[in-house]
Amino acid sequence: MTTYVVGAGLSGLGAATTLCARGVAVEVSEASAQAGGRCRSYFDPQIGLTIDNGNHLVLSGNRSVRDYLDLIGAADRLTGSRETQFPFVDLATGRRWTVRPNRGAAPWWILSPDRGVPGAKFTDFLSMAGLLRARPGQRVNEAIVCKGPVWDKLMRPFLLAALNTAPEEASAELASKVIAETLARGGAAYAPRIPNPGLAAAFVDPALGFLERRGARVRLQRRLLGLQRNDRCVTGLKFSDGLVEIGAADQIVLAVPPWVAADLIPGLQTPDAFESIVNAHFRISPEVDAPRIIGVLNATVEWIFCFEDRISVTVSAANHLIGEPRERLAQRLWKEVAGVLGLRNEVPPWQVVKEKRATFAASVEQQQRRPRAQTALENLVLAGDWTATGLPATIEGALRSGVSAANLIAETCA
Repeated sequence: MTTYVVGAGLSGLGAATTLCARGVAVEVSEASAQAGGRCRSYFDPQIGLTIDNGNHLVLSGNRSVRDYLDLIGAADRLTGSRETQFPFVDLATGRRWTVRPNRGAAPWWILSPDRGVPGAKFTDFLSMAGLLRARPGQRVNEAIVCKGPVWDKLMRPFLLAALNTAPEEASAELASKVIAETLARGGAAYAPRIPNPGLAAAFVDPALGFLERRGARVRLQRRLLGLQRNDRCVTGLKFSDGLVEIGAADQIVLAVPPWVAADLIPGLQTPDAFESIVNAHFRISPEVDAPRIIGVLNATVEWIFCFEDRISVTVSAANHLIGEPRERLAQRLWKEVAGVLGLRNEVPPWQVVKEKRATFAASVEQQQRRPRAQTALENLVLAGDWTATGLPATIEGALRSGVSAANLIAETCA
C-alpha cells in the first residue's frame, strides 16, 4: 500500500509526516519547484537576503504546530519570550502600551493598569465574552458590539491577523474557535512565537529531512492534471510526467488549493472568495532591544517583526492594496515603521510580497462552503486550511487538516 500525497504545503507535509511516522509508504508530489506552499522561504536578490513570502505568527498554545515540530525534530525552531506580551503603538496618538496577560486561565491581568488595555474597564472585557457563545451563521458584529477600547486596541488587531478578514464582518463561529483555543485559556496559550531564522528552516526543511530518512519520495515540479476514476474510487493520477495507476489498497491525500481541487473533482464545493496579505521586508538590523513583534494601530502596517537581519511588516485583509505600485507601498510602509522604531526615513533595501489569494475570506458564506476531509471517493481525502477544520486559514489549521487526513486513511486501512 502507498499513500500518494498531492501537494507539499503544510497540510500535505503534515499528512505525509504523520503517515510516515506510522510506517505507511508515502509519495509526495508538488507542482512547484519547492515545498512549503504559502509557507516558504527564498533568497531574494533585490534585498540580498533569504526572506519568507509572508510573516506567519504562531502561538504557544497551537497544539498541532507543537506536535508537528516535535515529530520532525524542529521544536527549537520557534523563538519568543516565556512571558506573553504584545507591545502596541497607536500612530494616531503616539501612545504606547504592552498587553501582558498572566499565564493562568483566571485573567486577573485585565484589572492591572500596567498590564492591560489603556482605558479599558472590566465590563469592556466582559462584553467580548459574547463571542464564545456565537452561533453558526452569525457575523462577529451580530455576536458582540464591535467598539470600545478592548475591541479597538486588542481584539480587532488580534482577530484581523487570525482571520485575514475585516473582523466585524467575519464568521463569529471562526472567531469563537480562535478565542477558545487561545485568549480564553490564559496567557500561557497565546505567547507569540516566530520561526527562526525563517519559515523553511522551521516548518519545511526538517519535514523533508524526516520524510527522506523514512524512505518517502518527494517529487517537485510534478503537477496533477486530472483524476482517472470510476464511480467508487480513483484509479489513476494523471501527472504532468505521466499516469500513475492506483492499486486497490492505495490511498490519496489531495492537499492542493481549493480552486485546484474544484477543477479536479467536479461538483466539489470549496471556498471561492479570497483575501490578500501584503508583506514588506527591509534590509536593516533593528536595535538590539527592539521587541520581536509590535502591533500598530491607525496605520497601514498592522504588525512589525524584528529579525536579526531585517525588519518585516504584515498587512492583512489587503485586497485594497494589491493594485498599489510596490515602490509606493514600500515608501508608505517604511515611513510608518520608522515612526514606530525611531529610525531614519530613508528607505533601506526592500521587497514587497503580495499574496493575492493568501486565505479564503473568513465570512459566514465562505465558512459554509468548506468541505469535509472525507469525499465520496473511497480512496481520496482532502487536506488544506480551506477544508472544514473549524479554524480559519492558519498554520495551525493547515497542519490539523493534514493530521486529520492521515487519521482517516489509518481508519480506512485498519
